[in-house]
Amino acid sequence: MPDLHPTWDIMVRRMERRSALTESDRQAFKSLPHSQRRVGPGGHIVRDGDKAESCALLLSGFAYRYKITGEGGRQIISLHMAGEFVDLQHSFLGTADTSVQTLTEAEVAFIPKAAVEELALGNAAIARALWIDTLIDSSIFREWVVNVGRRDSRARVAHILCEFSMRLEAAGLAKNHVYELPMTQEQLADAVGLTSVHVNRVLKQLGEAGLIDRDKRTICIVDWKRMREAGDFNERYLHHDAAAPAA
Repeated sequence: MPDLHPTWDIMVRRMERRSALTESDRQAFKSLPHSQRRVGPGGHIVRDGDKAESCALLLSGFAYRYKITGEGGRQIISLHMAGEFVDLQHSFLGTADTSVQTLTEAEVAFIPKAAVEELALGNAAIARALWIDTLIDSSIFREWVVNVGRRDSRARVAHILCEFSMRLEAAGLAKNHVYELPMTQEQLADAVGLTSVHVNRVLKQLGEAGLIDRDKRTICIVDWKRMREAGDFNERYLHHDAAAPAA
């Protein structure tokens, strides 16, 4: 067997935070059959309406999930980064109901749906880890609904920048609230339900207020406390403390 991409270890550690795993469980994750493919920026990993035949693990790069309205408007509903399954729910659902597209060049492992089902149904600890991982995805979806539906434009943008900082730091991709924003202003606008012009205006306002510094796509959150307040941000929904093993 060829050497596994190092991100598989990141994924396994992520699952260990969800459920207590034995060495046999860890090896079972690493032994999942898969094909690996490089996908260029803007490439599709999953398309809305596709028959679910595989489950994708993001090995490098960034991707986002989106829906298109009947009039052609795009709503981005989640961001995914290396070490995350981007469509774990499709392991048990027959048809994809959202699309997943890469933000950057990415390496993706495609795992046969049947192999994921067999692994989950045959091992309670692994099933618990996968279940909790999917529940956390759902928690993030709910927060994004609140963000678009009930927060004003300043809070929407501040909130999503806070989330990116927390998630990127948890994945080891950022430090001290400084990170490379993986989205264009147009994509950020589609995530917060605003126009790109409005997003640009809000980013300038956050900078003028001394909350962030920007250099092209690099974001530095200068005042974390005030930025959290501006974004009505409480990281509880990310469940970074979801490390309680099954008793």
